[in-house]
Amino acid sequence: MHQHILKLYNSAMKQQRLIIGLMSGTSLDGLDVALCKVSGQGMDTQIEVLAFETVDYDDDYKQKIKKVFAERSCDLELVTLLHPWVGTLHGNMVNQCLAKWNVAADDIDAIASHGQTIYHCPKSQHAHVDFKHGTLQIGDSDHLAVTTGITTIGDFRQKHIAAGGEGAPLAVYGDYLFFTSGDENRILLNMGGIANLTYLPKSADASAVFSSDIGPGNTIMDAYIQRHFAPLHYDKDSQVASQGTVNQALLTELCDNEFFSLAFPKTTGPEVFNLQYLARAQTATHTTELSHQDVMATLNRFSAQVIAKAINDCSAKLGGVAVYASGGGIHNPLLMQHILSLCPYLHEIKNTQVLGIDPDAKEAVLFAILANECLAGGQQRFGNQAQGIPTITMGKISFAD
Repeated sequence: MHQHILKLYNSAMKQQRLIIGLMSGTSLDGLDVALCKVSGQGMDTQIEVLAFETVDYDDDYKQKIKKVFAERSCDLELVTLLHPWVGTLHGNMVNQCLAKWNVAADDIDAIASHGQTIYHCPKSQHAHVDFKHGTLQIGDSDHLAVTTGITTIGDFRQKHIAAGGEGAPLAVYGDYLFFTSGDENRILLNMGGIANLTYLPKSADASAVFSSDIGPGNTIMDAYIQRHFAPLHYDKDSQVASQGTVNQALLTELCDNEFFSLAFPKTTGPEVFNLQYLARAQTATHTTELSHQDVMATLNRFSAQVIAKAINDCSAKLGGVAVYASGGGIHNPLLMQHILSLCPYLHEIKNTQVLGIDPDAKEAVLFAILANECLAGGQQRFGNQAQGIPTITMGKISFAD
């Protein structure tokens, strides 16, 4: 038997595995690296985060990715070159973390790599009758595997689409396995560039579980700050938004998008909700002369309003839910304040730390769970999301040489 196949077999037979989960989101702030000890599979999965680090991206990375990020037209040669470059860079970042943590690469069973999304294109967002859903993540897992010497599992989103899904969000599998509770209905809210949620009824009925994008989280706010307040990358502690006043006309126009009336589950991205989207709304409402502070105040309220609507839609028929938040949005106090004020069913929004997972590490951990299921062979089908859910646990496997 080939040595790599034998190692894969041995990992699959283990009762406990060491898996590194990687996540690089649309905010382009850095690579989340989570070292996880995982045992069991399916509903018996147990996971412990042994170490976590966000390795910041430098300006060079951000500028290179922004040239192709969410752009319908871009330099194909650059995309081709970035694919292996990002994979190698992510591999070097993993090596840095392993050295810092004093962990040997030979002790790691697998890396679960999300890659770097540069374009997300569900059928609801494009007008091409000959095509269905599409998504593109760069950061080649073969280069990552060779750079680290560790078997790497990637392309989870491609598997989801191939099986009939939309490619996002993928949190449902790990959320269901790790966060379902018989004591309360739960919503796992993640606020990255795009906000999404996973609905987990206390009945644990898999047919009622779903995960869905909601709309913009931080994506437009971050882009606005980067354009008008450079070198700032985001509105730290809501300092800019807190100085402004919400413009109701602009807010109403921003909320006027057919995506928000689509039923769950659904998916979207910064290809729709971006600075061009804001500019069209400002032109339509004659608000192009608003101060930057007022624009940020309105964008903050916009994200909060669409997030709160999604929470309320999920909780209205249940008589109450508990919401556990993660992602960069939890560090935006004005956003959190707005969401809570708009949700009459909520008394508080906790973060996933109280459930045992660092809210900044959650997405990286969820990809580690997917890789564990790939190795262990566990599967769980979910009612209206049955398409592609088991399949996403079978990502592309790349060996070290």
